Amino acid sequence: MSVLPGGLRVCVESVPQYGRGLAAVALTVAAGGDDDPAGRHGTAHLVEHLMFPRSGGGSADPTGEGHAALVAGAGGVCNAETHRDHTVFHTTVPAESLPDALAWEARRLLGFAPTEDVIRTETDVIGEEIRGAGDAGRSWESALGALYPGSRDSFGTAAELAGITAGEVEAFFRAHYTARRMVLSVVGDVDPAGVMAVVRAVFAGVGVIRVAGEAGAAEGIRAAGEARTAREIRTAPLPSGRPGVAVGHPLPDPVADRPAYLAQAVLAQVLGRSRLPALARSARDGHRLTSATVTCGYHGQWLASAAPDLTLAVLGRAPGTEVDAAVGIWRSVLRAVAEGPLPEAEHRRAVNSLLVAWHRQADSLPTRAVALGRDALLLPGSAGPDALPAELRRTTPAEVAAAARALLEGPATVTELAPQARTVPTARAHTVLTARAGTELAPQACTVPIARAGTELAPQKGTVG
Repeated sequence: MSVLPGGLRVCVESVPQYGRGLAAVALTVAAGGDDDPAGRHGTAHLVEHLMFPRSGGGSADPTGEGHAALVAGAGGVCNAETHRDHTVFHTTVPAESLPDALAWEARRLLGFAPTEDVIRTETDVIGEEIRGAGDAGRSWESALGALYPGSRDSFGTAAELAGITAGEVEAFFRAHYTARRMVLSVVGDVDPAGVMAVVRAVFAGVGVIRVAGEAGAAEGIRAAGEARTAREIRTAPLPSGRPGVAVGHPLPDPVADRPAYLAQAVLAQVLGRSRLPALARSARDGHRLTSATVTCGYHGQWLASAAPDLTLAVLGRAPGTEVDAAVGIWRSVLRAVAEGPLPEAEHRRAVNSLLVAWHRQADSLPTRAVALGRDALLLPGSAGPDALPAELRRTTPAEVAAAARALLEGPATVTELAPQARTVPTARAHTVLTARAGTELAPQACTVPIARAGTELAPQKGTVG
């Protein structure tokens, strides 16, 4: 890790064994939905889109060749995601094209100046993404907003974005895309000294423009971040493809209480792999669950967000099974784990399944680059992704039982998922991301930094196991 004079943190990792001949670049920015100005929910998401100028000059593309086209022309791929507390851009290219990729990354930051026409186009695209968001995403955002008033989802609100101006967009960019709020991570078949020489040359002026009131809008939410203390918070019903209920619980802080946080990840795996499936297949007091998905962390991505964060259970209800009955089943499963002790074999299977998921992704260069950037920006003090397996192995059955008790004793949200007639949207030439706001620019095999903890028990539209 190095820090440039302007404050930009740069992390370079040489791991040729994970991608010989390739390199990945991730730019992680401390700007997300929580930072959106009042009345302009979705500004962070819009800026993410505008960082990918299509063509025709202007903005960060003075030559008239789109950023994605430049990356594709080098044989690479690029993508981006807007989250509640950060935005991340990642690119993978042949190692020989890394100097060019770094120059293109710096150029779009230095040349950010979107036109009104481009803004209108991208707000329309974002409107389509919002309308295409899946049931699980809406349930997660509803639970977070109920537990932590003032938190914002990453997508935005189409009506509030409709009137946004180029001046407002640039003001947000100048306030939040500053050097001290960004981490550049480079991973792959690279020479760290050579990478740093290029970075110092092309990023020298990036993020040095400062404005009054820079980057403070969301700090109160993230720093205070105390969940409501009511035992159960009922939220407004949400439309769904089939009857169900979503139950949300606050997670421990992954920085201040990391062992407890990791125990929640193991608990979600225990519940999804061995406890809930049995109940979904058998009747209990005449009530049934038809499916159950348990996710730990931001939209199922654990260690991908700073506090506050959630565990979310989405339970399918059979005909005749009321919301309270389904919630009662969920709590009975938690009690069984809390009263323990959890059998060693069951605990080991859950931990091993998380380790397998981690190892399957360990050779993904963009995954490593994104994880390094998030750790540096959101999880200070983290020993890095390669330390995670040992941390998971140290999690004990007693800690998992304590995690279940914490969910039982702490606040929770309950959201009814109610079926209703839904129209089928017409086809469009744009990829909609159902779990988080993002821009899909080219097919690629990049997965989220940490596999979600959960198991889908029956086919269910809009869910991922």
